[in-house]
Amino acid sequence: MAAVQKLMQAIRILRRALGRFGRKNAWVLSSHIAMSMMMALFPFVLFTVALSGAIASLFSHRVVVDDVVDLVFGSWPQSVAEPITREVYAVLETSGTGLMTLGGVLALYFASNGVDAIRIAMLRAYGQEETRPFWKHRLISLGLVIMGGAGLLLTAVFELFLPLGARFVARFFPDLDFLRGWEDGANGLVVAVIPVAAVFLYHLVLLPRRETVRHILPGAVVTLLLWWAAGTGFALYVSSFASYSATYAGLAGAMAALIFLYLNAAILILGAEINGVLQTDRLAEEE
Repeated sequence: MAAVQKLMQAIRILRRALGRFGRKNAWVLSSHIAMSMMMALFPFVLFTVALSGAIASLFSHRVVVDDVVDLVFGSWPQSVAEPITREVYAVLETSGTGLMTLGGVLALYFASNGVDAIRIAMLRAYGQEETRPFWKHRLISLGLVIMGGAGLLLTAVFELFLPLGARFVARFFPDLDFLRGWEDGANGLVVAVIPVAAVFLYHLVLLPRRETVRHILPGAVVTLLLWWAAGTGFALYVSSFASYSATYAGLAGAMAALIFLYLNAAILILGAEINGVLQTDRLAEEE
């Protein structure tokens, strides 16, 4: 009986969140986030590669680039990511990799626009007003981009050394079977962790009035579950039913990626709206 009551309560919360989602024109905001993220995608990869060239000169440039690109697009459906990664490599072959060049600074700024679009969505979902000056919340967005690029780079380096370390330890402890599982790295685990870290950072860092982890957990969990379902479903749709090439010709890959980002942005906002509903209920109980 208690389980049924909890299920009904969850359904009511979801209905209220969907109502808030519709009233706030969240579909329009989702398209803004998707377009901003799409425009920020290439600058972010360029910035990360430039960062790798600045602080990872000990490693092969191509190996690091491959690892970084794999980590950025590892959680995307393959049918969506493949045409985009081809274009990424094409851009990287003709672009400079200097971090402090004008192109590097512009790449950093444009990449931060995607984060800033998410900040606006978080503010509306939680019913908060931006009280920080422009320079401060822009610096936060820039900081998240830099942290994301550095995190991907460190992860790529970790992926390079993990198999070497596992093989080295296995020489002295050949009976430890679990070491054999790390000889090919931990790319799958890392790819799973990146979306989790991103969702929690969006909710924790972008708001002027910080929420606790316990308060953002319900919406974050719903977001991650729906992201997984949307990725699986969209991959099946693109590979089996969609014919974007017939409609968009050479832009088919970009349009598939844009629609994928659009769905993910809508799910992110819905998760934030769920937390907004729970926050409203908590405030009502306190009064």
